[in-house]
Amino acid sequence: MPFAQANGLDLYCERSGSGPPLLFISGTGGDLRNKPNVFDGPLARSFDLLAYDQRGLGRSQKPDADYAMADYADDAAGLMTAQGLESALVVGVSFGGMVAQELALRHPRRVKRLALVCTSPGGEGGASFPFHEIGHLKGEARARHLIPISDTRRDAAWAAAHPEPYAQLVALGSADPFADEPGHAMGARRQLEARSRHDTWDRLPQIACPVLVAGGRYDGIALPETQAKMAARIPGATLRMFEGGHLFIIQDRNAIPAITAFLMGDPAA
Repeated sequence: MPFAQANGLDLYCERSGSGPPLLFISGTGGDLRNKPNVFDGPLARSFDLLAYDQRGLGRSQKPDADYAMADYADDAAGLMTAQGLESALVVGVSFGGMVAQELALRHPRRVKRLALVCTSPGGEGGASFPFHEIGHLKGEARARHLIPISDTRRDAAWAAAHPEPYAQLVALGSADPFADEPGHAMGARRQLEARSRHDTWDRLPQIACPVLVAGGRYDGIALPETQAKMAARIPGATLRMFEGGHLFIIQDRNAIPAITAFLMGDPAA
């Protein structure tokens, strides 16, 4: 299995494709065993794509200790070193976008261009939905709670009018095939604790690389107004809003091409 020593941990990673190196940092609970994943999408056809399970998740090491956002950023930098990458393009999605902000701040020479996707800066700029406050919700109850938050169009009226798609979303949101693995619950909880303390707001003006802030118009997790604040706070950042909720990256067929164009340095992106 492809493990890398990074920041004192064994991190599970995969790498595929050709083109400019791209580090993809996944969101809350990200596990490369869950399919489809980023390697099944178009980014793997345009880039030398590197993705990994973050500490406490998937097949990566799960130390039972306090996790800080700085740790996640240092993990990412350590993984790049282990993979022979001095720098790379970076895409951070949701929680991964929080990690990507810290990476760009703590290791600025590592990040060539940065796409922050459905994420938040915390602090005065606004935090993403507090997942750490709904830890008591499991399975279907959690899925039903989050569906209208993830996409604000999917309210009770929508669910009643679309019973089959709603049932599919509940089933998808309820699935946790690795829940019984040792350390799984602890690692997930540690991630949410770190996430609850995320705050880069005061430091965002220090990000010097080109940045794209991409959000969904109906996202109740990483709010549209938060995307606007974040983009305005980062010097020279571009803001793009897409049709969809927290998963706009797969809901709006224009999202990936726009992100790819930005990463490739297309001035029209």
